Amino acid sequence: MANDPDRNDAKSAREARLKSALRDNLKRRKSQARGRAGMAIVTPDDDARARDDASSMDAHRRDDDR
Repeated sequence: MANDPDRNDAKSAREARLKSALRDNLKRRKSQARGRAGMAIVTPDDDARARDDASSMDAHRRDDDR
């Protein structure tokens, strides 16, 4: 019973599935970490400044259209 070939096949198949799942999980986590590393931290002041810049650009566009 201890050397049952079906049990060994099932065990090796399970290990292969787990190995593949762990590899895929690691790839996904690395990809997420790379994506987060490229993100900038935006403060409320930065956000307000960006809105002010955008609104002034809109005002210039409206003046040019007239």
